[in-house]
Amino acid sequence: MNAQTIAPVCAYDIDEHGHAHAVSEEWPSAKSEMAYRWLHFNLVDPAFEVWANQHLPRTAAKSLLQTATRPHCDAVKNGMILNLRGVNLNEGAEIEDMVSIRLWVSDGLIVSSRRDRIFALDAVRADIDAGNPPRDIAAFLAALAFGLTKRIEAVSLSLAEETDEAEDRAYDERTAPSENIPALRQSIIKLRRFVRPQSEALNILGAGTVWPLDDVARGHLNETINRNKRTIEELDATNDRLAAIQDHEDAKAAQALGRNTYVLSIIAAVFLPLGFLTGLFGINVGGMPLINSQAGFALVAAGCVAIGALVVLVFRFLRWF
Repeated sequence: MNAQTIAPVCAYDIDEHGHAHAVSEEWPSAKSEMAYRWLHFNLVDPAFEVWANQHLPRTAAKSLLQTATRPHCDAVKNGMILNLRGVNLNEGAEIEDMVSIRLWVSDGLIVSSRRDRIFALDAVRADIDAGNPPRDIAAFLAALAFGLTKRIEAVSLSLAEETDEAEDRAYDERTAPSENIPALRQSIIKLRRFVRPQSEALNILGAGTVWPLDDVARGHLNETINRNKRTIEELDATNDRLAAIQDHEDAKAAQALGRNTYVLSIIAAVFLPLGFLTGLFGINVGGMPLINSQAGFALVAAGCVAIGALVVLVFRFLRWF
């Protein structure tokens, strides 16, 4: 591969009539005569850095090439930088290890980059291939935000259902407690790490101050923002429920430990004087009583039983058990 050849994941020109045209240029331009051009790249493509530095503003190129990102929406000269996150639905990956999509948006141009496959973008691409592309940049952004949020919401509901099962097991004395509570809490922590700042980024985008929105795109984004807020509330509630379940399990374990310790303490207290008595009669010195008596063992054993019974009666009188 030479410096003037690049293989985008996908590249389209969308005309003013809503028709999509695949971009076939080996080194595509950042300009188009159509309504807008979408160029989607893979970060692992070594030619992408060269292309970005050649065709885009320095700030935009740097943002698209970042390896670690956090959701944000910022206006820069002649465009907008938008970083979003989606759940990782790739095979063999952990869903909560969210994948990042980086976008540079300017007049008539959308450039996006990613490292891992993002299914929300694949859905937009499928609509384009089916002849139903987003009519303009605002509609594209609204569709992408909705696709990301919808999949995050589905994962959130799945975690809530798993929490329901763990809750039922925790409060049912006939079943063993769930063992995946720590894993569920870890998943929620990872999701909340990016979902909350993503809500802030969507709020900025939906305000229309960074990028102009028509009424349709604004309404679509507002619905997405509301769903994202509900997802955050659901994640917070699920995390609180898991904390309550864990507290309940810890309380049950502490109660069982205290009960067992109490029983062992009572047993030790009952046998304490008996141990002293048997130890005393076990010393080999002259003058021990009953040492020559045939009934000596029976008398000592009866004395031990009597002392044990007396200790038990004293404990019952003191209401220690």
